[in-house]
Amino acid sequence: MAQPEFTDAIALLKADHRKVEGLFEQFEKARGDATKQKLCHQICIELKIHTLLEEEIFYPALRGKIEDDTLDEAYVEHDGAKVLINDLEAATPDADFYDAKVKVLSEEIKHHVHEEEMPKEGMFAQARDTDVDLVELRDRMLARKQELMAQAEASGLPAAKPHAVNLVTA
Repeated sequence: MAQPEFTDAIALLKADHRKVEGLFEQFEKARGDATKQKLCHQICIELKIHTLLEEEIFYPALRGKIEDDTLDEAYVEHDGAKVLINDLEAATPDADFYDAKVKVLSEEIKHHVHEEEMPKEGMFAQARDTDVDLVELRDRMLARKQELMAQAEASGLPAAKPHAVNLVTA
């Protein structure tokens, strides 16, 4: 099940971060409603899957092993992102504030990624200082990610391509 390019759970999550950052950059440069809607939809799918992986597997494994405030803030940041994701999924690019909502979502995600990836005090740095088996977490997260991507693909969602699990691009 393990993919060699992901040495552990943190490498998998960082790869997700890079992929979504690339999608936001593409959105910023996009012209045309169809392109914007496709990119926004892909951003939303990637973020929903990533959020589920963190909330179902990664964060619970860290509870009691890293600072509670760090985890609590991450959950709240997810909640804020979910509101924007739901708004964007219900809208079209010609809706009021569509581009602004994507921009704010991008900024929220950048902040969240910074909080997780900060050297020394970030969530990932704290996780590395615990006895949590990050390789075992990677394997569980990859299995769950494949399930979620298959569900998205079964629903006809274009973001769920087989290569999406191997996030070595971007």
